[in-house]
Amino acid sequence: MQIPSQFEIKELMKVREGPCISIFMFVSSREGETQQNPIRLRELIREAEQSMPLKLSTPTRREALLQPMRTLLIDDAIWQRPEEGLCLYSSPGLFRAFPLPMPVKDQVVVASHFYLKPLLPFLTNDVRFYILALSQHEVRLLEGTRYHIHEVALPEHVPVGISAALNYDKTQNIVQSHSGASEVSRGTGGKRSVIFHGQRPGITDTKKNLLRYFGQIDRGLHEFLHNKKVPLVLAGVEYLCPLYRKVNTYPHVPPQEVRGNPDKLSNKELHDRAWTLIESSLLQRQSEAVARYEEYAGTRRASHNINVILPASHYGQVDTLLIASDRELWGTFDTSANKTHVYKELRFGASDLLDVAATQTLLHDGSVYVLEHDRMPGDKLATAVFRY
Repeated sequence: MQIPSQFEIKELMKVREGPCISIFMFVSSREGETQQNPIRLRELIREAEQSMPLKLSTPTRREALLQPMRTLLIDDAIWQRPEEGLCLYSSPGLFRAFPLPMPVKDQVVVASHFYLKPLLPFLTNDVRFYILALSQHEVRLLEGTRYHIHEVALPEHVPVGISAALNYDKTQNIVQSHSGASEVSRGTGGKRSVIFHGQRPGITDTKKNLLRYFGQIDRGLHEFLHNKKVPLVLAGVEYLCPLYRKVNTYPHVPPQEVRGNPDKLSNKELHDRAWTLIESSLLQRQSEAVARYEEYAGTRRASHNINVILPASHYGQVDTLLIASDRELWGTFDTSANKTHVYKELRFGASDLLDVAATQTLLHDGSVYVLEHDRMPGDKLATAVFRY
């Protein structure tokens, strides 16, 4: 099992043949509590079975929906994973199980569509990004999200180092430097690092060689990155990254960089430093979305009324939606009559209306931000800015 991808979540949004069972469960890894995990899952499956009205499902149909979940009760591998949560989706002809790297509360929802709000952070906050780790000796390309990182095989035409790029013999000196103390500084571990001195002879050639090297990297990555909009974070010592930017043609390189020699950093260390930069950008976009709502609040371009937001989301009118991650608003929305009914508690056929609004907004290419309730504008459960 793998953490749900953005594609998989969007595919689940499109399922409309019920009954659709959604189960979320906290998975304990504490010593003495792990054996309770299968027991709790069995109770949640029983709750799902009892939530399905008899008139909507025959015993055979109910068993077909529940049996894939029951097989997990005896699957030792699933309980040995280090993940903190588990989510299960079952509908006629479809079953999906996903480990989650974050804790979730135990919850069962049986409705005409899947309950996806707990997964929305994977769509809105779990941004995919690349790290290009640059040094004169090595090039690494990493792909990451908030929770994971892995190394990507370099395209064929990306040189593995400056010597390969310039076809230097291994015995040749790649970068002109001098052994005198005025021209070389000692770095960590006593290794020599090059210091550039204005326009002295040889320095211009060194920069040209680095630009040729980086140009080959940029051209080699072009086919891989073509038509992508994923941020590419540069990692390298202070003087290399600006040189790479001079030849870079990929338009989604953020101004922030991971500074330092990447050859001395593990993939995890690069991931942690890069995610700090990406997360800062995400929080800034969230703040901008809140500010934009507050700018339009009280006008026809914005609303916090779920009775207004729901129809607008179905018709593709919502540009930006903010919803509370730690609250639910149970009810139904009649698309034919554009009428909303809000319930005090969960019942069969009810949906979390915040989830419905978010799903429809995303399916119509709007932006959704999932915030804790105390960070929502005006203490609202949902706010929307409309396209027109």
